[in-house]
Amino acid sequence: MEEEEEEVLGFLDRVLEEEEEEEVFDYGDGELDPITPVHRQFKGGIEKGLEMKKLVLSGFLASEEIYINQLEALLLPMRPLKATATTSQPVLTIQQIKTIFYKIQDIFEIHKEFYDALLPNIQQWDEKVTVGHLFQKLASQLGVYKAFVDNYKVALETAEKCSQANSQFQKISENLKVKGPKDSKDCTTTISMEALLYKPIDRVTRSTLVLHDLLKHTPKDHPDFPLLQDALRISQNFLSSINEEIDPRRTAVTTPKGEARQLVKDGFLVEVSESSRKLRHVFLFTDLLLCAKMKKTAVGRHQQYECKWYIPLADLTFQTLDESDSCPSIQVLPEHELEEMKIKISVLKNEIQKEKKAPKGQSRVERLRKKMNEQESWLLMHSPTIPFRIHNKHGKSYLFLLSSDYERSEWRESIQKLQKKDLQTCVLSSVELQVLTSSCFKLRTVHNIPVTSNKDDEETPGLYGFLHVIVHSAKGFKESANLYCTLEVDSFGYFVSKAKTRVFRDTTDPQWNEEFEIELEGSQHLRILCYEKCYDKSMLNKDDNEIVDKMMGKGKVQLDPQTVQSKNWHMDVIEMNGIKVEFSMKFTSRDLSLKRTPSKKQSGVFGVKINVVTKRERSKVPYIVRQCIEEVEKRGIDEVGIYRISGVATDIQALKAAFDTNTKDILVMLSDMDINAIAGTLKLYFRELPEPLLTDRLYPAFMEGIALSDPAAKENCMMHLLRSLPDPNLMTFLTLLEHLKRVAEKEPINKMSLHNLATVFGPTLLRPSESEHTKGQHITSASDIWSHDVMAQVQVLLYYLQHPPISFAELKRNTLYFSTDV
Repeated sequence: MEEEEEEVLGFLDRVLEEEEEEEVFDYGDGELDPITPVHRQFKGGIEKGLEMKKLVLSGFLASEEIYINQLEALLLPMRPLKATATTSQPVLTIQQIKTIFYKIQDIFEIHKEFYDALLPNIQQWDEKVTVGHLFQKLASQLGVYKAFVDNYKVALETAEKCSQANSQFQKISENLKVKGPKDSKDCTTTISMEALLYKPIDRVTRSTLVLHDLLKHTPKDHPDFPLLQDALRISQNFLSSINEEIDPRRTAVTTPKGEARQLVKDGFLVEVSESSRKLRHVFLFTDLLLCAKMKKTAVGRHQQYECKWYIPLADLTFQTLDESDSCPSIQVLPEHELEEMKIKISVLKNEIQKEKKAPKGQSRVERLRKKMNEQESWLLMHSPTIPFRIHNKHGKSYLFLLSSDYERSEWRESIQKLQKKDLQTCVLSSVELQVLTSSCFKLRTVHNIPVTSNKDDEETPGLYGFLHVIVHSAKGFKESANLYCTLEVDSFGYFVSKAKTRVFRDTTDPQWNEEFEIELEGSQHLRILCYEKCYDKSMLNKDDNEIVDKMMGKGKVQLDPQTVQSKNWHMDVIEMNGIKVEFSMKFTSRDLSLKRTPSKKQSGVFGVKINVVTKRERSKVPYIVRQCIEEVEKRGIDEVGIYRISGVATDIQALKAAFDTNTKDILVMLSDMDINAIAGTLKLYFRELPEPLLTDRLYPAFMEGIALSDPAAKENCMMHLLRSLPDPNLMTFLTLLEHLKRVAEKEPINKMSLHNLATVFGPTLLRPSESEHTKGQHITSASDIWSHDVMAQVQVLLYYLQHPPISFAELKRNTLYFSTDV
């Protein structure tokens, strides 16, 4: 029962948060009447708004029907239980019945009355119709939920006790029958009383979500607007009354003067301490390493660091692998949890962009920023997995987790450089330690946790577009080795690996000359890391997260918009540990890459309309799409970073030419070609379509649909949109969708989650042609377009990737299917 207690208390904490951030809940389920075809719904202006309003209402109505059926199922055993209560063999006492079913009858009647009043308005839809008064009445009756919530914990405990004491009641409470929607084929579903008692708690935030959606799509001069606004105000006040949050304000900090010893490097690292992750600020001084945490202080007091431990550099060693058994095991969260948090952050970023443009949106922006800061901090804490172990010769070992091999070697090298000096071991008295720890505030160079919500809006937003990089060669190796390079760029505050050269075997003078195209998402730096490939199986490290290959050197360059954005290649050299890596780069900005230029040759496949290609081939899905998918599934599905790691540009161009000229030896080429080049060719095909696969015409509607908060309305809208696509587009999209789901099933091996794949393909499938995109918009730069829409483009694809299988035939039959309500 403790879990249940936590759940209801947790609910009270969540209610306002969910209302604020308009979170995506489980889908509703049910079937809706077919409504106006989408291409008529999204013409623009008021008509579009009111059609979207109808979509929202029909979705909400369908979920109301399910909710009423659930409440009815709960009430069904109440009458016979009451009847037996007065007999000689009662199943439950009158008091127990009252406690378990407290307020259910009232909630049922409120919603039944609301449903019956709303239904005819949707059936005889008229643009002038007002429904705000119905929502006002519903909101004014929310008090009954307060009573239900207050009693919820006792109701569950009573039901649990009665189940244990009475097998008859246990049988009843485990097998309650819920009717399906009127038009559905499924007659009933079986559900437990415990699950049904949670439904009102789940439902209480739904009305605010739907009111946000309705207001978004009701013109301000419509008579319904003030009524809906009032209903939203009542609902929000109700939610606030059961969930008043206290927000201790952070205060500024001052520190005493620093000591003579110098600070060399500092930064935020995640420490594994007592088997849990803790965020630490680590300071490397000329003679010691100090690990501190931010002290929690009373409101209004100055904040301080508290020293957790320190090691004199004279006593510090890096732990060898055979000692690793003494280290705590690393708890790694399932990838999907990290991805879900990334999605939430993406949604919030989108919201913040919208609110900034809204009048009086500033207070909401602050709330959203605070929320985003919390979520990004959580991600920062849970995503690093690369171990960095530090050992005190005279004492304990410590374990940090970092997000990249690059950072680990930076820390290691900085410490080793200082250790080359003649260092004496030191012991600090408690006073000295306190003074040193206090001085950290003034001395620190890294002031904020590295999350994007800490950045000022004025800061450079980074580059959006495509960076073309040629890794030419490297010099300076003393011995022959098997050498390769990896390329990383920063993406929303994290560095991600984007490309990897081939291994050049047994040489001191590798000549890779490989070109890569890397998509940039607000990037400011390019990193190049050089490794020696280890083929000796006995050298394999037992720690999965350790990179077995030896890092020979690393370096990074700032992506300066002025230098990079000239149309010519810019040659550069990175020096790393006496090794020089030669590379060239040039950049295509987002506004240029937005231009989908139709091909002049209609006989090819790249840059040619998809319906022209399928008609010519007499196929439902273009040959190029089918062949690339088949090859990736045959030998690329286990490849780490498939679709994220760039293929060699010359290989991709060769494949493009072969498909365009319909060369007979395409299949031979495909079987011989590097798999990343095949993945890159498929992405290039979709990117070069004269209009995106999900069409320019429907683009605004996809953006509207994904922004809906109410799950049933969103489902209604998103399925209508798919149905409105031309057949070749829809068949190709569904084929690609199923393929990407199969790729994500291998995520433990290939590290490509649904979210990763949505990030790679979302903009490619949705990004509109430039002329279409900028119609009627005042957009100052390509990065505006990116920050505006790319989050939503990723969300659209992710929505379909997370959806149960979608069948072409079912879709065309005009049935709407919803995932089962649990």
